[in-house]
Amino acid sequence: ARQPLSGSRSPRRGHHGSAARRLSAGGLSPDRRRRLGGFQIQRGKTDPTSYKSLGDCFRTIFQREGLLGFYKGILPPILAETPKRAVKFFTFEQYRKLLGYASLPPGLAFAVAGLGSGLTEAIVVNPFEVVKVTLQANRNSFTEQPSSFVQAQQIIKTDGLGLHGLNKGLTATLGRHGVFNMVYFGFYFNVKNILPVNKDPNLEFLRKFGIGLVSGTIASIINIPFDVAKSRIQGPQPVPGEIKYRTCLKTMATVYKEEGFLALYKGLIPKIMRLGPVFSFVQIFSTHFCLGT
Repeated sequence: ARQPLSGSRSPRRGHHGSAARRLSAGGLSPDRRRRLGGFQIQRGKTDPTSYKSLGDCFRTIFQREGLLGFYKGILPPILAETPKRAVKFFTFEQYRKLLGYASLPPGLAFAVAGLGSGLTEAIVVNPFEVVKVTLQANRNSFTEQPSSFVQAQQIIKTDGLGLHGLNKGLTATLGRHGVFNMVYFGFYFNVKNILPVNKDPNLEFLRKFGIGLVSGTIASIINIPFDVAKSRIQGPQPVPGEIKYRTCLKTMATVYKEEGFLALYKGLIPKIMRLGPVFSFVQIFSTHFCLGT
């Protein structure tokens, strides 16, 4: 009987070899990757909005990119944070003063002023958001990816400053910040004026903190569909070379049609964990030192 050559492979081993190649992109078969809702891998691109849970997100990023992967795109938010807060509270106070001439009910005036401040804030922060999302979607290690300034230059050079470039997703950002600030400021000041002030400083702090926490939570629940749309528009598209997510409302309709209603609320828990407590402290500080209320 003829002996098989030492360099030849049996059909079974060849089957395993092809299977290994199919699993090489992330260690999961295409069907398994779709079911898990983890990274959607296409020519090195990733879709960070396709995680099913916060734990899945943290685990996958840590396994693929290490600890520093959690800090991708950190510089744009840092650079934007000071002007963002300044614009938010300064414009809110200015809009509130202007609305004083319109004889609006106080509750409505707070909400409309919040809407105006959110829209103004969105225009300021959107370019930073585009750079941040682009950096966070980059699968290279933290030390290998371009800096924030280089990334911004690349975006401008490739796509310009308009709605396809550094201001991509502006309508979704307008919706995200406008709706959030409208609900947040409207709810916060109306409830704060209803609940009695405590003479005890500690209890008064807890009163304001609690109102801010509830306000931030409600605002996050209402505005997160805009946040999901923003991430889809500014992030990697599902198919390279094709733009699937273009405008805010169409993106929300597409997500709802293809993935269901709950897909519009992906990332709600980390969003509440981030914005609820933060806005409580920021609101206490700003109303005491800036707005005087």
